[in-house]
Amino acid sequence: MIKPMGKRPTTVVACFFVLPVFAGNEPTEAQKTKALSGGAATVFNTTHNAFSLPSANMPLSRKLDFSVGNSFFRNPWVIAPATTTARDGLGPVFNTNGCQNCHIKDGRGHPPESPSDNAVSLLVRLSVPAKTSEEKQQRVYSGIIPEPTYGGQLQDFGVPGVPEEGKVNIKYTPITVKFADGETVTLRKPNLTITGLNYGPMQKDALFSVRVAPPMIGLGLLEAIAETDILVNADPDDRNNDGISGKANQVWDKTKQQTTLGRFGWKAGQPSLMQQNAAAFNGDIGITSNLFPATDCTPKQAACQKAATGGNPEVEDKILKFVEFYTQNLAVPARRNLDDPQVQQGEKLFQQAQCDNCHITQFKTPTLKEQPEQSNQVIHPYTDLLVHDMGEGLADNRPEFLANGKEWRTAPLWGIGLIQQVNGHTYLLHDGRARNLMEAILWHGGEAEAAKQRVLNMAKQDRQALLAFLNSL
Repeated sequence: MIKPMGKRPTTVVACFFVLPVFAGNEPTEAQKTKALSGGAATVFNTTHNAFSLPSANMPLSRKLDFSVGNSFFRNPWVIAPATTTARDGLGPVFNTNGCQNCHIKDGRGHPPESPSDNAVSLLVRLSVPAKTSEEKQQRVYSGIIPEPTYGGQLQDFGVPGVPEEGKVNIKYTPITVKFADGETVTLRKPNLTITGLNYGPMQKDALFSVRVAPPMIGLGLLEAIAETDILVNADPDDRNNDGISGKANQVWDKTKQQTTLGRFGWKAGQPSLMQQNAAAFNGDIGITSNLFPATDCTPKQAACQKAATGGNPEVEDKILKFVEFYTQNLAVPARRNLDDPQVQQGEKLFQQAQCDNCHITQFKTPTLKEQPEQSNQVIHPYTDLLVHDMGEGLADNRPEFLANGKEWRTAPLWGIGLIQQVNGHTYLLHDGRARNLMEAILWHGGEAEAAKQRVLNMAKQDRQALLAFLNSL
């Protein structure tokens, strides 16, 4: 039997409605511009559907394609063979049967909250160190060397007759951090164990990386940023001696058949939304495509290799194009409370702490002939799309292309103040260890250590202002 995926929330595709962003004084032009986090594509919505709306500048003629893409993103895939041939081919091993199960309400996933809670919006990436010259060359194209028995990702479900690969268990160790004024915060360090391995032991030097599903908003705008505008912020050798040495991850583009800039994923390991989506179909749901034509069955998984398929490929290019369009156009909500003095003070503190050295405030997208919604937009994503050394505390010690075991892509901050409203939690960082914004800040190390120390030395009212600013995004 297939084990239950848990309750699948539905995505409501509806016309957005305007809510006031400002209160009190008439906003300045600068405030109006800052409020439009996604430029003209920005939506004004603070409900639980805030992450599920199409670009505000999308014409009615294109909204049907958005809805079709939404249906393939939201609805479950089924076991082959099935009468529903457009949606069959689930597995043979998989993590979930639909994209929306992980990206709940198009928002952020979460780690298991208790031993009885499922890990459906969390997965574990696997690999082994590259040792030989052949393996090091292979990493140029694959980014990692898969674990021989279990591949590049642990799948904790299987179709009937195919055993799941194993189960994920996470426990936490408390770590106390003290502010200069004596107030303390207890962080939690995750400790991963994998039980019930059904295909034998893993290689002893296997590498693991726990990942939760990130929000889907604004991805088309991030993809639209010119490569030159991203690379201008790269400083891998820290030539300006500011302690920040962000670098671009260079990854293999399967469509172009060349190495190019990585933008998506927690380590910027994917070059485009098309490839990111196809990789998720393949690794998370077990669905093959022309970009990823093989299932994630290894030679040691005989039952997996013999299982029925949903055709070759199981998801057609035209369906991937609809999903690509949908993920390009999930709109960013507008900023809120820009005329609040506490928010304004928090923004100054954000800059004084030099958080904006990595969380870059503004980009302008170029003209894109086939993507009018993303063209010529002044956007405020609060990311540089580069990878940075975040210190030992956040290290997974698992390299991915050029990103080493301590490096992570700067996470976009737009919409971060609405996660509680959309997803009912505030679990942050790549593995969901941080339970709120302040905990996420206090996990920063490496290149961000100096910024964290500035926060640790802030007065309590300044810390509250900083959080007010972040929650306005």
